Amino acid sequence: MEKTRYIFKFYYIGKKKYHGSQRQPDYLTIEDCLLNALKERKYIIDDKKSGFEVASRTDRYVSARGSSFSFESEKKPILMEINSALPKNIGIWGYSKVPNDFFSRYNALYRHYKYIIPSSKIFRRGMTSNNLNEMIKACKEFEGRHDFSNFSKQEKDNEKTIRDIMLASLRLNGDFLIFDFKSRAFLRQQIRRMVAKIFEIGLEIITFEEFLDLFNPSKTYSYQPANPLGLILWDINYGEKIQFIIDTKSQERMNKFFLQQEIKFSTKQKLFSLMQRNNISEKGL
Repeated sequence: MEKTRYIFKFYYIGKKKYHGSQRQPDYLTIEDCLLNALKERKYIIDDKKSGFEVASRTDRYVSARGSSFSFESEKKPILMEINSALPKNIGIWGYSKVPNDFFSRYNALYRHYKYIIPSSKIFRRGMTSNNLNEMIKACKEFEGRHDFSNFSKQEKDNEKTIRDIMLASLRLNGDFLIFDFKSRAFLRQQIRRMVAKIFEIGLEIITFEEFLDLFNPSKTYSYQPANPLGLILWDINYGEKIQFIIDTKSQERMNKFFLQQEIKFSTKQKLFSLMQRNNISEKGL
């Protein structure tokens, strides 16, 4: 039978047991789980001959809602059949046929990441409007073409570090700081390092001028990136030429899992909030 190439949309939660998304020897990754499920359900026999590839790689603890991957198969996809072989914290929810020379990584128009964190985790005593305005102003500086060598982890010598950022925004939504970044491609740890410096602006650890100095590639700065738990690969956009078929049951599976996690962690949050009180009475609950 003739093989057809497909692209898939999937989500995953960056649990401790997953050592990032990309395959690596001796460690369990998101890609391993996908390949194991596809082989178990006979969509892939030999992964080297299938053209299997994932559009974006993420570090340990980073999650995704709209990542994508592609491969060739003789079987027409039945998403719930594949999902039944995946853990609940990983799931495929949409797919589309694509040309045989299509690659989910290189044909992407842009990648959209969100970084979400409770404002109280950064500002223990409350955030002023001036703090927030300075952070929003600094975040906008990322837009356009820049050398991001001081906002990334260098993986090899002479690596190209110039990138075009289509969108870099920050807003306060309730008690949460929400960042949005869009670009065709990002460097390793780029978003987490950009976010880390925005936090330093808000905390007045660095001045706005010192922040702008980070765009100077002739200088080198060493610092830790922001926590990966807040980073989400929100979507990978391919334009109007790719029309994804959304599988209703698979989407219900995804939303049910997200709801269960929301209830689980909101309960834990309430528990630890109560445990911090000195005088707890049944009336106070």
